[in-house]
Amino acid sequence: MNALLHCKPHNVFAFFEEICAIPHGSGNVTKLADWCVAFAKQRKLRYLRDDADNVILFKDAAVGYEQAKPIILQGHLDMVCATAPNTDIDLSCCGITPLIDGEWIRADGTTLGGDNGIAVAMLLAILDDDTLPHPPLEVVLTSDEEVGLLGAHALDTFPLRGRRMINLDSEEEGVFTVSCAGGVRADCTLPITREDVTGIPCKISVLGLTGGHSGVEIHKGRANAHVLISRLLYAIRQKAPLHLLSLHGGEVDNAIAIQSTAEFLVAPADLDAVNALVTEYCRLFQAEYHTTDPALRVTFESGSPTTKSAVSAVDGDRLIAVLRSAPNGVQAMSPDIPNLVQTSLNFGILRLEESRFSATFSLRSSLTSQKDMLKDTLRALFEQSNGTVTFSGDYPGWAYRSDSPLRELVLGSYRDLFGTTPTVSAIHAGLECGIFASKLEDLDCISFGPDMQDVHTPQERLHIASCERIYQLVLEILKRCKA
Repeated sequence: MNALLHCKPHNVFAFFEEICAIPHGSGNVTKLADWCVAFAKQRKLRYLRDDADNVILFKDAAVGYEQAKPIILQGHLDMVCATAPNTDIDLSCCGITPLIDGEWIRADGTTLGGDNGIAVAMLLAILDDDTLPHPPLEVVLTSDEEVGLLGAHALDTFPLRGRRMINLDSEEEGVFTVSCAGGVRADCTLPITREDVTGIPCKISVLGLTGGHSGVEIHKGRANAHVLISRLLYAIRQKAPLHLLSLHGGEVDNAIAIQSTAEFLVAPADLDAVNALVTEYCRLFQAEYHTTDPALRVTFESGSPTTKSAVSAVDGDRLIAVLRSAPNGVQAMSPDIPNLVQTSLNFGILRLEESRFSATFSLRSSLTSQKDMLKDTLRALFEQSNGTVTFSGDYPGWAYRSDSPLRELVLGSYRDLFGTTPTVSAIHAGLECGIFASKLEDLDCISFGPDMQDVHTPQERLHIASCERIYQLVLEILKRCKA
């Protein structure tokens, strides 16, 4: 603790460091929700907590703001848990170790959880400071945003009186988001049978990829480990029979996969050819992705002849064909907004278990019809091979609002504070604003946040000075909300 002692604002980073110490990956936010409730009790703030571990904290208006309309301030409690290769840290039970790296904060071997822990820290710091001018505050901290906006879906918004909302779940200072894509998670499975096979055990791993957020960075051309390993397995299968033993890669559906591993058996006579093919494809991949993924590498290991329970030849060929055919990446760009991805999907997780193969995708589109198109694509691919596809966490997009008094107030505050022109943007990533807008009639909302880089990866970084400016901006907005 106290690694961030000298970071400003002191109160914000003190709360952030406390948050870092509490495990709070998606599906594991109960302890952090407990901590937020304890925070409210200590300060005699009214609060609500539901069965989904969403927490709402209320604070009355400051003196002089009693007649002002309430404002909703919103962030999410959960984070994406990812660790660097060869890092032995279990984020389901261990906290994060934040470190100062020049102008940035990063974590020691893991994701930092700046998405969205810094928002939670800012909002608690506001609630903790009785000297601030502000209207009535309704601070909404949702659970499990990173795995399909599940907390926002479950939240009963009836207690909320505010119809203006600031969401602090954006990652580029000076860029104010006013619209977002909708999305859905797809879980796809194929049944498999196994049989005893004798051969040389081989293991290939695609490692060292850059990764990133599948909404924010899907258009940057970064390699997906599952796509690369599927290309390699398909190429090997064209040269020699192989019998799959295991496949493993990815941790969450909405992060670009940085690592993928396959184990299989081959005949002794084919070992040299397989080794040569792995070397050849490693060179190909490095040439293709030398700019976006400079640390990309492919490793190969082999052992002594053995007999193991492997996927049957028929099911293995079917699995590799489906894997090789699985769509990934940008599917359509917006014809209306320059450089905006309109439709995409991300191949996030793959697993080969004893009797089934599973693949999980994150689908996104600003058009419901194209999101449905992707759902049909996956159904057609997996169901024709006797597989199944289920969808969960379907969330709506957030339509641009032409008349937004809150947007004008926020942009005016930014210009006055920093003397620069802000950027108004739509985003391909999903934001909880879409769900809140579908539940709260006539909601006027906007999303912004401090500079972060490489979120959802162990290289995640949070800019210290940017946090101070964003916190100052939120305080200025609240000060101006007298109406």
